[in-house]
Amino acid sequence: MTKHQLKVETQGTDLILTREFDAPKEKVFEAYTDCKHLRNWWGPREWPVSDCTIDFRAGGRWHYCMKGPDGTEAWGLATFSEIKESDLIVYQDHFSDKEGNISSSMPSAHIRNEFTEEDGLTTVRSTARYASEDDLNKVKEMGMIAGIEETLDRLEEYLSK
Repeated sequence: MTKHQLKVETQGTDLILTREFDAPKEKVFEAYTDCKHLRNWWGPREWPVSDCTIDFRAGGRWHYCMKGPDGTEAWGLATFSEIKESDLIVYQDHFSDKEGNISSSMPSAHIRNEFTEEDGLTTVRSTARYASEDDLNKVKEMGMIAGIEETLDRLEEYLSK
């Protein structure tokens, strides 16, 4: 059972997700920065990370694969543009293939993850900006919000260990 719920808002082409965690900001931030952590929580339970490489720096990238229960692979590629230790991660998020080629048939998003802490409670505010409302609706129709909610539930569980 999760303690904190995901708050979901849409504003034009922006999808804004806010979630609190009972952990210090530095610990929550670190969970986003290294495959040794990401493998334990990224993706819905039935779509765990099977491959992961990350070069966590501005100009670096994160390439990963989530594998579904039937063996289907879903590859993603993030290119980091701005990182402020424990406070901010900004990147361009793409669907990709195993080689890291960006999918032209799936929407990309500009992601801004902000980390704040008050009294030991860390809030992560993630703003995903899409090129159009159609692109935003496409990922929502794919079930992305439910997938993110389950992913962040897994992060809460991982942080409590």
